[in-house]
Amino acid sequence: MIFEFNNINPSNRYERSKIIQRLFHSVGENPWIESPFSCDFGSNISIGDNFYANTNCTILDCAKVAIGNNVLFGPNVSLYTPNHAFDAVERKEGYERSLPIKIGDNVWISGSVTIVPGVTIGEKTIIAAESVVTKDIPSNVIAAGVPCRVIRSITEKDKVGLEITENT
Repeated sequence: MIFEFNNINPSNRYERSKIIQRLFHSVGENPWIESPFSCDFGSNISIGDNFYANTNCTILDCAKVAIGNNVLFGPNVSLYTPNHAFDAVERKEGYERSLPIKIGDNVWISGSVTIVPGVTIGEKTIIAAESVVTKDIPSNVIAAGVPCRVIRSITEKDKVGLEITENT
């Protein structure tokens, strides 16, 4: 299904949406995933309404991945639920452990972000470009870095503001 999805003309929204509906565990209204996209199974992925993933999104879903409503992914975002064993002998034997990832509503994950197993990102949070998220990030903050850490809270001063006039 991934091969089929990645080879459908992007203008064919209906066929692309049908594949995502079949592939994922659950899908909200108005999803859009740019090609190419890759995942392990798809059946462990749940996305909410108005989900958008830019090009080269990778979701290794050996455990559950729950993505809320109104979530935006920049290009090259990677979510990894599996982790190989730390012990060299176990790693050689092929042992791995997978932990779920949860992303709250109204989150923006910027370009080239990596999220590792077991992480939860709170609602209304922004993860800056090229961050590596190794620990839970709370709601309503801007976080950045390697490893990713909270930079500051999002406040009223962050609003761009729209001036609405009668002619708008």
